[in-house]
Amino acid sequence: MDPLVTALEPAPRADEVPGAFPSPFDAVGPHALARRAAESLKATLREGVIAPGLDSDVLQGPDGGKMFGVLVVRRPNGTFGVLRAFSAMLAGRWDVPGFVPPVFDREARARVEPVADATVKALLARAEAWSASEELRRLREDDDARQAREAAEREAMRLRHEARRRQRHERRAAILAMQRRTETERAQAPHALNQEPTAHALTETERAQAPHALNQEEPTAHALTEAERAQALHALDQESRGDKAEKRRWDAAQEEARRQLAPARAKAERRVRALDRLRRIVSRGFMKQFHDTYAITNARGETRPLRSLYGGAEPPSGAGDCAGAKLLAHAFAHGLQPVALAEFWWGTPPASGGRIQGAFYPACRDKCGPLLPFMLEGLEVSAPRVFVPPPAPTPELSIVFEDAWLVVIDKPCGLLSVPGRDASLLDSVLTRLRSRYPHATGPLLAHRLDLDTSGLLVAALDSRTHASLQRQFLHRDVAKRYVALIDGPVQGDSGTITLPLRVDLDDRPRQIVDPVHGKPAVTDWEVLRREAGHTRVAFHPRTGRTHQLRVHAAHPQGLGAPIVGDPLYGHAGLRLHLHAETLSFMHPATGQRVSFTRAAPF
Repeated sequence: MDPLVTALEPAPRADEVPGAFPSPFDAVGPHALARRAAESLKATLREGVIAPGLDSDVLQGPDGGKMFGVLVVRRPNGTFGVLRAFSAMLAGRWDVPGFVPPVFDREARARVEPVADATVKALLARAEAWSASEELRRLREDDDARQAREAAEREAMRLRHEARRRQRHERRAAILAMQRRTETERAQAPHALNQEPTAHALTETERAQAPHALNQEEPTAHALTEAERAQALHALDQESRGDKAEKRRWDAAQEEARRQLAPARAKAERRVRALDRLRRIVSRGFMKQFHDTYAITNARGETRPLRSLYGGAEPPSGAGDCAGAKLLAHAFAHGLQPVALAEFWWGTPPASGGRIQGAFYPACRDKCGPLLPFMLEGLEVSAPRVFVPPPAPTPELSIVFEDAWLVVIDKPCGLLSVPGRDASLLDSVLTRLRSRYPHATGPLLAHRLDLDTSGLLVAALDSRTHASLQRQFLHRDVAKRYVALIDGPVQGDSGTITLPLRVDLDDRPRQIVDPVHGKPAVTDWEVLRREAGHTRVAFHPRTGRTHQLRVHAAHPQGLGAPIVGDPLYGHAGLRLHLHAETLSFMHPATGQRVSFTRAAPF
C-alpha cells in the first residue's frame, strides 16, 4: 500500500462520489469530496506544520506562498484515500515527507542539474561582479555627476538668459515708445513751433546717459536721434546674439564632456547586459535539457515527452511541476484511480496578486493547459463548468431617473450590464432597456458594472447624449463612489492605491498587478466603519480598469484583504459586497451637474 495515501475520513457515501472526474479547469470550484480533503490539509497548515522539521511559517516570508493540491483516489481494493502535493519546490526541497515526489526522472536530472547550476551561477557571479566592480561604479558616479552638473548649469544659464531677455524687451519697448512719442510731438509741432522754441539737441553728456535712462521707470525727456536709436537697437541685438553664442559654446563643451564619459559608461553597461543575455541563453538551453527529463504518462498508460505536448513551442518554466500534474503522475504510477482534484493557495500572496490564502483555483492554462488533458486521456472527465447567472433578480429594472435624453438604473447584483456571447447570457441591463425604449435611437450604456457588482448605471437614449457621457468618463469628469465590505481589518483610515493592472493571460478574466505591462489604475479610499472582522470602505476610482476595486482591495500592497464574497480574488459567498452608491456628471442636454445616490443593500 502506498504510504503517501492517507485515509479519507469519513469514507464517502456512494452519492458523494462523482461519476466522472471533475475537470481541473472548472471555474466554479472543486468537487465537494476534493474540497473536504483540502480542508483537512488546510487544518494541518493552520497548525503551523507542513512536515516534521518544516513549519508553515516558510510560506509567510518574502518568498511568498505556494499552491497546494489534493487528489482523492480510489485504491485497487475500492477504498478511498488522499494524495497531497505542492507546486515546484517547497523551502528549496523537491521532496517533503507526506507529499508526492516530482515527475522528472531523477537520474537524468542528476546528470544535468549540477552542470547547469554551476554554469548559470558562474555566469550570474560574473554579471554581479562586473555590476559591482569599482570601474563600473566610478564610471557611473562620474557620468551621474556630469549629468547633474550639466542640468544645474543648463538651468542657471536658462534663468540668466531669461532675465536678460526680459531686460532687453523692456529696453526695446522704451526705445520704441520714445520714438512714437517723438513722432507724435513732431505731428503737433507746426503750431507749437510758433509759440515755443524748439527742443535743444542732446549734448554729449546727455547722449552718454541715454542707455541708462532707458532702463529707468520714467523715459528720458530727450529724444534720441535716428542714428542713436538704431545704435541702441543694434546693441540689444548684439546682446541677444551674445547669449546665443554662449549657449552654443556651452553645448559644445558639454558634448565634449559627454564624449569623454558617456561612451565608456555605455560600453560598460552593454557588458552587463551582454552577460545577463548570455546567462538567459544558457539557461534556456539547460531548461530544454530539464524538460527532456520529464516523461508524461496518461490514464491509458501511454507516455510522451513533456516537450511534445506543447505544439512545437518550448514549455514554460515550471511545466510539469504543478501540484495537479504531480498528483496525477503519482496516482497513475501506483495504480490509483483519480476521483477528484482541488488546488488552493497558502501563504503570502504573490507580487502580482490574484491569490488569497485558502482560496481554491482552477489549473493554470499556461503550464497545465496542454499537459493535463493528455494525462487525463483514458478517464471519463466532466466538461469544465462555466458560470451561468441565476434567474434575473428582479422582473423590472429599478429606474432611478429618466428624461428624454438619459436613464439612470440601480443594477442588481447578478444581472449583466450587456448580453454575453452565450445564448444563456442574453438577459442584461441593456437588453431590458431596449425592450423598455423600443423607439429610442439608443439606448447605449455609457459605462458598465461587473456582473457581481450592484449600483448605479447611466445609459443614453440617443447617440449625441452617449458621446457626451463617454467624453465625460474619458476625461474623468464623472464622480463615482463605491461602497464595499472588506473581509478583514484595513490599516489606516484613508489613502490612494496605485497598482497597474493587466489581464492574467493564463486565467482570464482575472486581473493581476504588473508594474511593467499593466495599465495605470488609481483608487482613492476611506474607511467608513469598522465592524466585527470586516471593514466598510468607500472607493473613489480615478480610472476604470476591469476589476480595479476588487484587485486593489485584495492585493497586499492595496488594502490587503478581499471584498466579502469575491469568488475571484477572495472567498466566494452569497454575493459580492460591492455597490456603486453615487454617480455625478454633467447633464449633456441641460448643462447642469446632476448627482444620484442609492445606498448599498448590505
